[in-house]
Amino acid sequence: MTVSTPRSSSQPKLRMFARYATVGVASALALTLAACGGSAPAGSPAPENSIAAGQYPKYYPADYKELVAAAEKEGGELTIYSNTDQENWAPVFRDFKKKYPFIKDISANNLGSDEVFQRVLSENATGSSPADILVTNAAGAWADFAARGDVLTQYSSPELTKVPEFANLLPGVTAMSADAMTITYNTALMTEAPTGLASLADQVKANPSQFQDKIGIRDIKSAFGFTIFHALTKDKPAAWDSLATILPLSRPESSSATEKVLAGEYAASALVSAAPAFPVVKDSGGLFKIALPDDGTVVLPRGLGIAAKAPHAATAKLFMDFTLSAEGQQAVQEGGLSSFREGVKPVEFTYTYADIVKEVGEEDIISVPYEKVSEAETAAFTERWNSLKK
Repeated sequence: MTVSTPRSSSQPKLRMFARYATVGVASALALTLAACGGSAPAGSPAPENSIAAGQYPKYYPADYKELVAAAEKEGGELTIYSNTDQENWAPVFRDFKKKYPFIKDISANNLGSDEVFQRVLSENATGSSPADILVTNAAGAWADFAARGDVLTQYSSPELTKVPEFANLLPGVTAMSADAMTITYNTALMTEAPTGLASLADQVKANPSQFQDKIGIRDIKSAFGFTIFHALTKDKPAAWDSLATILPLSRPESSSATEKVLAGEYAASALVSAAPAFPVVKDSGGLFKIALPDDGTVVLPRGLGIAAKAPHAATAKLFMDFTLSAEGQQAVQEGGLSSFREGVKPVEFTYTYADIVKEVGEEDIISVPYEKVSEAETAAFTERWNSLKK
């Protein structure tokens, strides 16, 4: 992957986020992005995360210990509905339990990105839902869900004063991570490493028969696929030209399809979150690699909210605070998601948000807003997409 020089951005909110994220980044990065796709030297272990149990920053409310006491009375349980893998959660749960030793049982399922909301609404309609926390990166579905008005706890974390504005996604919804969408590719099947959709499209044009049915692409019928490609084409209209070449030869995928790229069923796949892709990079012996698109890298925040009827509401508030804290963001990074907080120590085979900014530059970062897309805009996008597949 090629490291490019950051350029100025026309997006004010993103500019502020990027400036925040890049403070001190030179000292944090080890300049091994091109070699191993991450900010820590190859072979380096995950940094030890020091957890200060029973201690809280000075900017926390004076009565914060009362919230902790209320959580302890809830029995040490927490139920999370999410679309997040267990390997991503593992360090977060480990360190949250260190912070609060009375937490004994955290249950987290792995649903579809918009299935999280469907299940909660269905359960509430027939009785009550056991969900305390909801975590998913389905931006549009979050906006729809939050608009109902009676489904989320309107809790304002004290950590919101210490993180970028970007982390405050919606009233009652905060970001847990900010994850980049990448192009994955099989090095044995590509004549040269793709650097973006345009680069991939150029190779397809040069030898279309080589790529027939050999490109995986996220299906826009899913909330996730629609969200990332709609954001890409809205911010970078030139992406439609690349898609016009790629789509006719591609196959829709409801998942990252990393195993198909690794096995050679696909030469490449787009757009794939870095989180599930990096473990494959690590274990592939150089056969599987990823690229941050230099013609537009979509960054999708992973939203976290507390259910209005959370059975363990106090514990859920502690968890939201923890995921935004310096301790929690380090654990998020160790789990393979992208932390956006300043001062996070580099972890091999991961990107921090600062890494992403450093590699592609502010101008080519597309931050997905948590807002509803109108029916007319959705229909127009879908019609254009489908017309290119023929």
